[in-house]
Amino acid sequence: MLTRKQHELIRFIQARLEESGVSPSFEEMKEALDLKSKSGVHRLISALEERGFIRRLPNRARALEVLRQPDDVTTKAPARAANSNSAAAAVIRPPEARPAPANDVIEIPLHGRIAAGVPIEAMETSATLPVPAALLGAGDHYALEVSGDSMIEAGILDGDYALIRRTDTARDGEIVVALVRGEEATLKYLRRENGRVRLDPANAAYEPQIYDPREVVVQGKLAGLLRRYH
Repeated sequence: MLTRKQHELIRFIQARLEESGVSPSFEEMKEALDLKSKSGVHRLISALEERGFIRRLPNRARALEVLRQPDDVTTKAPARAANSNSAAAAVIRPPEARPAPANDVIEIPLHGRIAAGVPIEAMETSATLPVPAALLGAGDHYALEVSGDSMIEAGILDGDYALIRRTDTARDGEIVVALVRGEEATLKYLRRENGRVRLDPANAAYEPQIYDPREVVVQGKLAGLLRRYH
C-alpha cells in the first residue's frame, strides 16, 4: 500500500511526463505536494523506487521513469475543486499552455565522426556530449559528429552533432544510421521499394544507394541536431 502523498507524487510525475516528456524538478514536486522541504520529496521518491514504482534514469541530472501505477490510480482521474489546496488539484490540470521544458542536461555517448568504413560499435569511446533533455525524449541515445555534405538539403551540415535514438527499426522516410554490409555506417533517409532497401542522401549531387535488405542494419534514427557556431 502507498501513502496518500506517494499516490499524489506518482500521479504528478506521470502527468508531467505525458504532458512535456520531462520529469518535474524537485522544487516543482515540493510545491505540488505542498511539502515544506525537498528532503520530503527525496524520501517519497526513495520509497517509490524501493517498491518498484519508479526508477531514476542514469546519466541525467534529474530524470525519473514511472515503471507502474498503483492499481487504484490512473493519470486520467478528474481534478478536485479549484479551491482545494491538495496536491491532487495540481496533479491533473485541464489543458493549458505547455510550460517551458526543464533545463535538464543529459550526458550521452559521443561516438565520433560518422564516416565510411567505420561501424558504430568501432566508434564507441568514453567521450560524452551534454544535451538538453528537451531535445531527446524517451529511449537510449548517442551522438555522432556529421562528416560530409550528403544531407545538407535536410539541414544537416558537416560538423553538426546528430542525436540518435538507438533502435533497429524505422519507417520509410525517416533519417537513420544504417550499417551497410557490416562495415560502413552512414546517415541517410531510409526507403524500401521492390524488395530492396534504398538509402537516400539529401543532396542532389549524390546518388541513392540500393541494397539487399540483408546488407543493411538500422542502428538508430535521428532524434535531434546540435550545431556549434564559431
